[in-house]
Amino acid sequence: MTRVKRGVTKHQRHKKIMSLARGYQTASGHSFRRAREALLHAWSHAYRHRRERKREFRRLWILRINAASRNLGISYNQLIRGLSKANIAVDRKMLSETAIHDPKGFEDLVEIAKNQLGTPIAP
Repeated sequence: MTRVKRGVTKHQRHKKIMSLARGYQTASGHSFRRAREALLHAWSHAYRHRRERKREFRRLWILRINAASRNLGISYNQLIRGLSKANIAVDRKMLSETAIHDPKGFEDLVEIAKNQLGTPIAP
């Protein structure tokens, strides 16, 4: 069997890893072994945080909807229940955006939810 020299391949692989680790401090940016280890950690954190970000945004939207709906005399829980009873399928992101950018439209949605629950509408 013939001999295979891997110098070029190894150099390219190292070069790719080192370019990805540019800007890392101390040995993580200069040493291949440390750079590879740092990148593995960075990638695992990025993977996890991409999923956490979705949870955090949902929390934020719920917080905003709750604050806006309480100003109109209904809790978040009652608002969501009333909208589902009225067969209005609006996700939390859109409700949050409506509460911020279109207060009149949000008031209309709250009014619909209140009517579905049988809650008297405050003038």
